[in-house]
Parts: sequence; structure tokens; C-alpha cells
Amino acid sequence: MHQIAVANLVLALGATLILLGILSSLLASRFGTPLLLVFLVVGMLAGVDGPGGIEFSNYRLTYLIGSCALAIILFDGGLRMRIADTREALAPSLALATAGVAVTALLIGAFSYLALGYGLIEGLLLGSIVASTDAAAVFFLLKTGGLQLRPRIGATLEIESGSNDPVAVFLTMVLTELAVAHSSPGLGTIAALSRQAVLGGAMGIAGGALATLALNRLTLPGGLHPLFAIALTVSVFGVTSYFDGSGFLAVYVAGLVVGNSSVRAYPAISKFLESATWLCQIVMFLMLGLLVTPSKLIEYAPQGLTISLFLMLIGRPAAVWVCLKPFGFTPPEINFVSWVGLRGAVSIFLATVPTLAGTANAPMYFNVAFFVVLISLLVQGWTIAPAARFFGMALKRAAASARRVEIDLPGQIDNEMVGYPVRPDSYAALRPASLPVWLKPVMVVRDGAVKNAAEAGQIRAGDYAYFISPQDRVNRLDRLFAPLPAETVAAAKRTAFGEFAVAPDAPLSDLATFYEMQVPPNLVGLTVAQAFSARHGSRLRAGSRLKLAAYAELMARVVEDGQLIKASLRLEDVVDLSMRSPQLPPPKLMRRLYDRLHQRFSKERKPAESAK
Repeated sequence: MHQIAVANLVLALGATLILLGILSSLLASRFGTPLLLVFLVVGMLAGVDGPGGIEFSNYRLTYLIGSCALAIILFDGGLRMRIADTREALAPSLALATAGVAVTALLIGAFSYLALGYGLIEGLLLGSIVASTDAAAVFFLLKTGGLQLRPRIGATLEIESGSNDPVAVFLTMVLTELAVAHSSPGLGTIAALSRQAVLGGAMGIAGGALATLALNRLTLPGGLHPLFAIALTVSVFGVTSYFDGSGFLAVYVAGLVVGNSSVRAYPAISKFLESATWLCQIVMFLMLGLLVTPSKLIEYAPQGLTISLFLMLIGRPAAVWVCLKPFGFTPPEINFVSWVGLRGAVSIFLATVPTLAGTANAPMYFNVAFFVVLISLLVQGWTIAPAARFFGMALKRAAASARRVEIDLPGQIDNEMVGYPVRPDSYAALRPASLPVWLKPVMVVRDGAVKNAAEAGQIRAGDYAYFISPQDRVNRLDRLFAPLPAETVAAAKRTAFGEFAVAPDAPLSDLATFYEMQVPPNLVGLTVAQAFSARHGSRLRAGSRLKLAAYAELMARVVEDGQLIKASLRLEDVVDLSMRSPQLPPPKLMRRLYDRLHQRFSKERKPAESAK
């Protein structure tokens, strides 16, 4: 009975720690505190040197839980990366995620060997452990700060931080084996690394294809699609690792395959994985916080501080410069990407590997890595927003934050239903006569009553509007339904879509970000006027056009002495929002959808006979 009581107490303490971490996120959101730092501190306070006094030193359990959590996090990262939407940033970000990690590890290894007296393998192993960045830390801070980065910079950081973990894991595992064997890297090491990469990539493609096929072919009970995806993810990781492949690379590639395919129940899977990823992050950081002993951590403060400063000021900037300069990034862009290199749970998790493998000087890796993560979260974490503004990487318009409801359509994998509350300060309420042509209105919930598209007419502030949208374009809608800053509401009343005036000195990247367009590579970084001059030169005349996308073009309205004075942006991707568009779905599908949703919202359910 005593053991049962202890087990119950452990469950209660674990749940309490998670609750404390979640409630602490409110503090982090209010003060811009790096959220992962909050979880670390909660774990440390509950640990052996804190008020909680919990003794925890089980590295094996930490590695087991951490591996499972990291597999889910990496799968989620791959799932959310839409290759079609990030082509411009794909090459530079992958260069950062591969060569950038290797260069960072090499520089830290050389510095540790020459300046701190570590062995060469020790230094390289330490560099590999702290070489990867943390996506959750970066984008939580950007979101809480209301920042929206320039398109290429935001996409580069997102892809890099979500895809550089497998390379860091590669290097850590190989160098740990070398440290245990007391040998130097050679052709055998390169062959082992290549084998892990090839097998991991192949297993990832196969696992992603299997997941896509199964999700689309199997009729699972409601709510089991996300659990199926997570179980298959952990299975792919375990099988790949068992055959000496990179399990972490495999699950990331599997996520890429699933995320860039048409998959049934994608909204449910995505939402569930978002919650599961947060839970994994919380559990990992709480366990890692419990694992550290602050009194011992102080002993490694000099080495940790020295490596932290070298990493922030020399190692990371040098690696970023080498990787991004060939792609035409400007010095401010390179400097900002260099600064946004927060370390997180993966670095501390990898620091447990040398201890499990029984390497010499194992406590050094864990404590120094822990110290590096702390310094990174404290210094870089609190300065991301000022750095974005200082280097000119933050757009003036805040990031969209709309409340979106996604409903999976049975039997339909290319489209889904989305619903939004129509806020009075949103574009949708201020300009209720325009919507993208690919968006198909279905119904409106108004004053507690459900109305179909024809009955509702134009949407109004206070409505809950539901539409059918292509799955790959859903994210574009957030900007229409998100609250606008007060200073832009007046402009929004004038126009949101159609043809409207743009300032000649407006950056093309701002227009491209709002309307989800890709700026041609030779026009990146230019204003509207500069783009017209670059494209037309001395032939610039009133009426000259500049195509930006299949549905959008700029037009020169007034030109004087070869200089652009007035211009307009024309968007052909529009449709009347009177809810009477010919682009509506077939009547039978409309009626079935309306009847099903009407039953959900109406207190009086119609009998089946009247529905027919």
C-alpha cells in the first residue's frame, strides 16, 4: 500500500508541476519572458536544491521520455512546413540547418580546444550539443511581442529552427561514440554518418507515405486520427533507430511528407499536435530542470559563460554569414538571423547522451550546455523584439491573430470548412464586399440564429461566418479576420481587395506578406518605385505594369520625368461577398452542410424527413 501511495504522490506532483508551468505562461506572455525559461526555473525550484527538494538523477528515463517528446516535436515541425509557400527561403534555411550546424560545432570545438583546454573530441562534442536552435522559443517570443518579420527572414528562421535538430543529433551521436572509443574521426565516421542520413531519409519518406495512405483510406472513429499519427510517428522513430538510422531525421521527413500532401482530418491532427508539442516541451523542460543541480552548475559558470559569449558573438554569426551571404542576404538580415539563435530543450537533452554512454568528464557536457541555454534565453530571448526593430526586420503591421475554427469535411481532403468571429475592427467587417475568389461562403450564425449563405447576405460585425476553403490557403484568411491597429482602420475602410493606391516608397515585401505573394528574386528588398525602375528603366510610362502573382499586378498611374509618382495594386482574386456568388459549392453539398451545422447550433432539431 505504501508503494501505491508513493506512486499516487508522484502522479500528483508531476501534474502539479505541469500546472504551475502552464500558469506561469501567463506571466511569460505579459512580460515577454522566454516561456521555456519559465519551465526550466519551475523544474529547478522543485529540484534537490530548491524548495521542492525532489531528488531526480535518472538520465536513462530522461533520455527515453525526451526522445519520444522530441520525435513528436520534430514531426509537428515538418507537418507545418509548406514547401510551396517557403521556396524562396528553402535553400538558405537548409544551408543553415546543415552546414550552419556543422560550422558552429567546428568553431566551438576549436575554441574549446585552444582556449579552454578541452580535448578536440570533447570540444567538438560540446559544440554539436549546443549547435541547434529552438523554434518554440523563437516564435513564442515573436508572437508575444506582436512582431511580424519580413517574409524571407521569417521563413528562413522557421525552417532552420525546425530542421536543424537532426543534424545536431547526428553529430552528437557520432562524436559520443568516438569519445567512448577514444578514437579520431575518419572515413568510417563519414560512412556511418552517411548511412544514418540515407536510412533516416528513406524511412521518413516511407513512413510519411504510409501515414498519408492510411489516414486517407482508413475510416477511423472520430478523434483517433491524431492519435494514429502520433503513434505512427513514434513507431517510425523507434524502427529507424533500431536499424541504426537517424530516427529524428526520419520523423521530420515523415512530417514533411504528410504536411505537403492532401490528408483527411488535417485540422484535427494539426490542432492536436499543437497541444501535444506544448506538452512535450513542458515535460522536457521540467525534467531537465529537475535533473540539474544548481550548486554544481555554479562550478561550470566560467566555462559556460565563456562559451555562451563566443557562441553569440562569434560562432553563430560566422556560421550564418558563411551560409547566407551566397544567397544575397544583406548585413542587417545576416546580423538579425545571427542574433535569433536561441538554444533550448534539444541542447540540454543531447547533453544527457554522454552521461548515458559513460564518456569521461560527462557532467561537464550537461552543466555547460545547461548554462549556455540559460544565458541564451536570458540575453537573446529578452532582446528579440528590439533586435528585429533595430535591424529593420519587423514589419510595421502586427502579426495576424484571428480565432479560427476548422471543421474537417468527411470524404473531402482538398477543402475544409473554417469559421471566424467577425470583429468590428477587422478587414472582413470594414470591407464586407470583397473576399478571395477561392473562398466559398456557406453559413452565418447571427444573433443566435443559423442562416444559410443566401439568407445572411453580407457578413456583419458580431457574426460567426463559415466558409469552405482550399486546405493550403486557410492561413491566408487570418489577416481578413484579425483585429487591425487603430491607425490602419481608416485605410481599411477604403479598400482591402480590388485596385487601390500604393505609395511609391512602400516596400514590396510588405505587400507580398499581406497578400501571400512571392517577390521575384531580382526585386527583393526594393520599394515599388525601385521595382518599376529596375523592370522598365527609361521606358517607364503611365500604364506600365509589374506582375507580382497570377492574381496581382502593380500599375504605374502617374510618371513624371521618368519617376513614379502614383501607383496602384490590382488584385483580380476577388468575389462579391453578398453570399450570392456563383462560386458556391453544389446545392446538394450546400444543403447537407447547412443541415448538419444547423442541427449543431439550433435548439430545435428538424426530423430527418423535413431535412430531405
